[in-house]
Amino acid sequence: MAKSKPVVGVVMGSKSDWPVLEHTFITLKEFGVESEVKIMSAHRTPHEAADFAENASKNGLKIIIGAAGGAAHLSGVLAGHTTLPVIGIPVKGWALDGMDSLLSTVQMPKGVPVATVAIGKAGAINAAILAVQILALSDAGLRRKLAAFKKKMAAEVRKADAELQKELIG
Repeated sequence: MAKSKPVVGVVMGSKSDWPVLEHTFITLKEFGVESEVKIMSAHRTPHEAADFAENASKNGLKIIIGAAGGAAHLSGVLAGHTTLPVIGIPVKGWALDGMDSLLSTVQMPKGVPVATVAIGKAGAINAAILAVQILALSDAGLRRKLAAFKKKMAAEVRKADAELQKELIG
């Protein structure tokens, strides 16, 4: 069976971001959403980043997820060069425990939105889920998968509560 074309572009500023972005890739796969993963820098390869974003739609992508640490300008640069939705993941860098990345990702000027998620692993997973939610607007199969995912999460919480209640009584 041939692999379907990627619909989500996952772009990280550095290979050191992969331990976080791997969770995005895995979560997308779990929902059956194909993605392509690239390393590009807003500062060291700005022309490649701009070219990627400018041609993303033409290349079949529907959403771009960008992740970077430190100055974390990558998602904003990508958003500035496309009309596709861009989701930004702040990654912990070398300073401020990721707060610098968060502020650089979330503080975009009007007209250039970047949907910013949490710092690190939780954000990486949530970026994938947000991408799936956007894609599910026009895909009934993904809507069903999201509903099942939400039910499973709720069941896990109820199970954990039941176990705790047994411990407390017990």
